[in-house]
Order: sequence, then structure tokens, then C-alpha cells
Amino acid sequence: MLWETIRLALRSVRRNAMRSVLTLLGIVIGVAAVIAMVTIGSGTTAKVREDISKLGSNLLVVRASRPDRSGTSNFTVRRLEQKDLDVLNKSLEDVRAVSGESQSQVRIVYGAQNTAAQVTGTDTEYFTARDWTVSLGRALTEQEVRGGTGVCLIGQTIRTQFFGSGDPLDEIIRVGKTSCRIIGTLGSKGYTGFGQDQDNLVLMPLTTYQRRIAGNRYIDTIYVSVNDGASTTQAVADVTAIMREARGIQPTRDDNFEVRDMTQIADAMTSATTAMTGMLGAVAGVSLLVGGIGIMNIMLVSVTERTREIGIRLAIGAHEKDILIQFLVEATVLSLLGGLLGIGLGLGLAGGAASFLSIPFAPSLTVILIAVVFSALIGMVFGFFPALRGARLNPIDALRHE
Repeated sequence: MLWETIRLALRSVRRNAMRSVLTLLGIVIGVAAVIAMVTIGSGTTAKVREDISKLGSNLLVVRASRPDRSGTSNFTVRRLEQKDLDVLNKSLEDVRAVSGESQSQVRIVYGAQNTAAQVTGTDTEYFTARDWTVSLGRALTEQEVRGGTGVCLIGQTIRTQFFGSGDPLDEIIRVGKTSCRIIGTLGSKGYTGFGQDQDNLVLMPLTTYQRRIAGNRYIDTIYVSVNDGASTTQAVADVTAIMREARGIQPTRDDNFEVRDMTQIADAMTSATTAMTGMLGAVAGVSLLVGGIGIMNIMLVSVTERTREIGIRLAIGAHEKDILIQFLVEATVLSLLGGLLGIGLGLGLAGGAASFLSIPFAPSLTVILIAVVFSALIGMVFGFFPALRGARLNPIDALRHE
């Protein structure tokens, strides 16, 4: 019985093809908009997390504080130094690595070629703290860091620009006014979400950078990589307490340094993108209601046009529930067809947007299933009143209808 009702519904859809297409349009656009918005939002969230994870896992970033422009800062400006790095290395527990870094943009020259790149001076722990891999050659050694040796590793962008597919090991490049021998190349990290090329990089010992590039002994940033499973919130508190004591900061004075928890930043950015995705999805969902109203209007027209057919069916023994089910099934079939077409269109739009924006294509099976179910519910809810009106027609009056 149900299959016969579905067959009749599909036949009615085919018989009024143009009207059916116009009826479907609202549902198609509504479902496509929801699927596209949610998928793009999920891809953006995944991209944010991916970019944050490239900085390093469970990472804390320590930097010297800058004075407030208003002049109300209650601290003495003091840059980070080696002794800050040493005390954190000595005192912190439950961490994977503690590493210092200084960096600046410097002109790199090889033969007749030159380019501007980020030059970073650091130590052996940097590779662990920032999750850098060495794709060719080797990493820095403790002896090279202590002795300020003129060696360096280069990122994939510089390798490709200067050496193509050739071997860069033991080649000499000029970094600013100093020369260094290439001992390795770094694994690729690609671009950040802000468009910065992380592979346009030269890595050298911190002491080498300080003596030959910066001309001072300061450190720009200290990275603390916390062990998996350990609390980064507790690690922030530990770092803050150690730094305040080491720097002799009085209880009444503010910190002259800042500690940022990248996990919390990632969570905050993820929450923001998730909220934005939900809001856009809700706005797009309004068009589903518009599509449902369209279905109700078309079904009311259909009931009016088919009054004689309804009268004949009632006269030969059909029950009210049979008529009700027939029109409900027609409305549901129309809505489901629109939902399926909308899913295909939405995924296509989201895939194109993901490719254009260079974000992951992250469709959600849950959202797709909800879209299918919601489409069916839209058909049932908005098709119920027209179906009820058709079922309650008086067969004699219906047969008289012209």
C-alpha cells in the first residue's frame, strides 16, 4: 500500500514537472546553503587548528611585555636573556622542551641570487618545541650552539629557489654580512592562515645569530612545550612564578613578561569559528522554512486542481486517511528530492570554496543526515494542512467540482 502511494506521488511529480521543480527550488537552495555554510565553517575551524598545531604541540610562548601606550604600566621594561631561558630549563618539570629564539628579516645571498628571509637563531631544543623535522642532513648540535659556529639549516622555499632539486648540503650562503655552511634542510610546514611562508626560513645557532646578526645577547621568545596529558594551565602558572622570582618582581608590581598558552588561543579561535558557523547555518536554515511554505502553497493548489480525482477515490471506497497519506507522501517525496539535490549542490559549492580558500574540505555526515531528516519533516509539516484539506472533502461536492 505504501509503495503504491509512493508510486502515485512520483507519477504526480513527473506529471507536473515544471511546478515540481519550482516547488523543489526553495528546499534545494535552503539545504545547499546550510550544507555549504557548515562545511566551509568546519573547514575553517580545522584550518585554524592546523595552523596553531604547526607552531608546536601544547606550546607556551614567553615574551617580554611592552609598555602600555597610556603610560600606566606598573612594570619596568626588561627584555628576555639567556639566564631567563636557563632558569626555566632548570626549574620546569613535565615539559618536553624549552627553547629560546631570536629572529629578523635578513637578505640571503647565494651566487648571483638573493632573497629576503626570516633568519632565526635558536638551540637544539627548538626542533622539539616547534615540531620541526629535518628532511635532509642533520640538526644543530650543542657544540655548535655553544661555540657560535657558522652553520645553518634552510627551509624548503629557500632550497627550491637557490638549489632547485640539487643537493644544498655543505654549500655556503651569505646571511646578511656573515657566511654560513648549510648542514640540513627543514621539513615543509607551508603557509600559515595569515599568508606567512613558514618555509622561507634560515635556522642557525642562537649565539651565532646574536654575535653576527643582532649584535646583542637578547632573546625574543622562549618556547615551552608541555608534555602530552599535562595541564598547560598549570604550566603557565609555573612559568609565571619562576620568572617572577628569577627577575625579582615585587608582589605589588606587574609582570614584565607575558605567557601565552597556544592551546587556549586555539580553543578560543575554534569557538569563534564554530559560533560563526552556527550563526550562518541558522541564517541559511531560514530559507528551508521559505521552501516549506512554498511546498504548502503548491500542495494547496494541487488539492484544488485534483478535487474531482479525490471525489472519485472517496466515492469508490477510499478512506480519509488514504487521501491524507497520499498528499503527505507527495509533499514528503518533493521535499526529500529537494533535500538530496540540495546536499549535492551544497557539497559542490563547499568543495569549490575549500579549494579556492585553501582550507580542508570537511563535510559532516551528521549534518548531511540532519538535512535529509529535516527535509522530510519540512514536507510532512507543511504538507499536512493541504493533505488534511483534501482528505476532508465531501465526495459529492468534489464530484460536482469542475
